[in-house]
Amino acid sequence: MAEPILRCSELRKHFGGIVATDAVSIDVAEGEIHAVIGPNGAGKTTLITQLSGEMFSDSGRVQFRGRDVTRLPAHRRSMLGLARSFQITSIFLDMTVLTNVSLAVQAHRGHSFRFWKRTDTDAELVEPAMAALTQVGLAERAGSLASALSHGEQRQLEIAMALATEPALLLLDEPMAGMGREESAGMVETLKKLRGEKTMLLIEHDMDAVFALADRITVLVYGKVVATGTVDEIRANDDVKRAYLGEEGA
Repeated sequence: MAEPILRCSELRKHFGGIVATDAVSIDVAEGEIHAVIGPNGAGKTTLITQLSGEMFSDSGRVQFRGRDVTRLPAHRRSMLGLARSFQITSIFLDMTVLTNVSLAVQAHRGHSFRFWKRTDTDAELVEPAMAALTQVGLAERAGSLASALSHGEQRQLEIAMALATEPALLLLDEPMAGMGREESAGMVETLKKLRGEKTMLLIEHDMDAVFALADRITVLVYGKVVATGTVDEIRANDDVKRAYLGEEGA
């Protein structure tokens, strides 16, 4: 069996007397979309910040592409190919869509010393930026101000900015948050097109989206993993139904 691209083992994080993640172990296989679900307060956001390096764990281990990155900060993990959907930068609303993505390329490649050059006219930056915009379906909006995009398009732009850093693994923290039904469906199609090209770990409350996208699902409850399996296995798991899937508003 191939070595997983991401492996976390026995991750724990406490905030005072609150246990946010409790001995969480997850393997993410190369090329898969692995969803993490659970009720509010289950520890999902804490887990993704531990994986991205924005927060160090109290104990446990994180391995990425066979390398121990447990004590590496977020920017070092990003350089190794680990990207979080909103981690790269916030969207600059008064800049064009293309400039936003070009800046992400520039930051990742360490070209900040060329600050006097326009990022939207530098071919070394524009070409990968346009490729990322094409992947998320925003190429035609490249010249628009980011402020003119709909909420759903702005979320697509965030993903394009992450893709522009050429990640091996995308950590997507609720990419459908705040979207209506039509926008959510569009985001699902965008992520489906990336299947096989990018490995993804997805945190999402929209269960229709999770079931449409995920190859495997891990369920967290009160910081603990209660189940990991395929969509069909998770649907049929009575413990999961009781803990999460049957809860209204989870």
